[in-house]
Amino acid sequence: MILSWKARRRAAKNNNLVSAAGFADVEVMIPTHFRCPISLDLMKDPVTLSTGITYDRESIEKWIEEGNQTCPVTNQLLSSFDQIPNHSIRKMIQAWCVENSSSGIERIPTPRIPVTPYDVKETCKRVLAATQRGDQKKCQELVGKIKNWGKESDRNKRCVVDNGAGSVLSSCFESFARVSVEKHVDLLGEILSVLTWMFPLGEEGKSKLGSVRSLNCMVWLLKSGDLAARQNAVLVLKELLSNSDQKHVISSLVEIEGVVPALVDLIKKPICPVATKAALMTIFYMTSHPNNALKIISPFVEMGLVSLIVEILVDGEKGICEKALGVLDHICDSKEGREEAYGNALIVPVLIKKIFRVSVLASEFSASILWKLCKNEKREAEGSVAVEALQVGGFQKLLVLLQVGCGESTKEKVKELLKLFNVHRVRLNCGDSSMDLKHLKRSY
Repeated sequence: MILSWKARRRAAKNNNLVSAAGFADVEVMIPTHFRCPISLDLMKDPVTLSTGITYDRESIEKWIEEGNQTCPVTNQLLSSFDQIPNHSIRKMIQAWCVENSSSGIERIPTPRIPVTPYDVKETCKRVLAATQRGDQKKCQELVGKIKNWGKESDRNKRCVVDNGAGSVLSSCFESFARVSVEKHVDLLGEILSVLTWMFPLGEEGKSKLGSVRSLNCMVWLLKSGDLAARQNAVLVLKELLSNSDQKHVISSLVEIEGVVPALVDLIKKPICPVATKAALMTIFYMTSHPNNALKIISPFVEMGLVSLIVEILVDGEKGICEKALGVLDHICDSKEGREEAYGNALIVPVLIKKIFRVSVLASEFSASILWKLCKNEKREAEGSVAVEALQVGGFQKLLVLLQVGCGESTKEKVKELLKLFNVHRVRLNCGDSSMDLKHLKRSY
């Protein structure tokens, strides 16, 4: 059986017979044995299973990862999941592509052999041995090898992570950080660039990476490293702190001199959206620690974080705005944070604007911040936040938020806000006077 060649852009969408791209009057036929039995596309990396059937590697790996234990064509139970590269078929396909190059068909590249668990484990052993010897050059060579594996495919990344490379690299990082950050800065930066895609780490890896030595090194890179090192450092910190059992790591981090200015500087002078989000999330985790929250919030406020967050909220992308609101919610737990917020003329209009504009979580953060500002306002200024919120449509938005549904904690805060706003609403003639609380339709 012979089928038509499909233009690459349409191959994933349908199986209609089409002409080769750019050659409207020419149809090139693909021999059936060059097509994957699963995807029906031309095979780029043909591999053969224990049943003798050849598939494209990407298709059969997806089939196996979904939990299937049989050969898709024969339905036989697979005695082994090994995938043997079929070099003969691959060379025939490449030759066929060359023969039909005049019809716009490109030769498929020779695929790289995927990394195996054995390769990863052996390389990890060599990394540990080089670390014990203090051989920076060899470690950097091996880390570069692991990094290149990850660049080749997601499959390689999974294989590297599943075979313990994260813990090994964390140990290597901690060991060289203990000796000298300045002396080994290139190696340490390279390790962080690989660790960014190795989370979640095992217990040993988290312990090594969360040590005081490792944290000091990451903060040093945040302050003094190049742009890539700073970005990788904050990405690793964010992932490390995201684990709920890492309270001791947070406690150690907040004690390190310079961590606050370094994180704020990443927001003030952004490298890229990814780094900005990571910096905001790191601050969010740091300020959420029950034993250190109020202690760590003050330095962030002194560094002007409140005004920076308001600037972000004015025109920032949704993902960044959500995280910025989360940080601002924590900052408003402290007196210093609220005082700074009261002094910012844009904060109330921006908070009201962001309700329903970003995400459900962002709407809840906005309501929580408004509640904290109103609840803790000084008596002589009492009502000013509520009045300003009313003037920019806050009453109507909070009514809708209560009606469409929100978390229990947010629901209680919104009720309190509505009662407070209602005191000023009629007097200021803000909104429709017919919108009284007693007519509110509850969704609970």
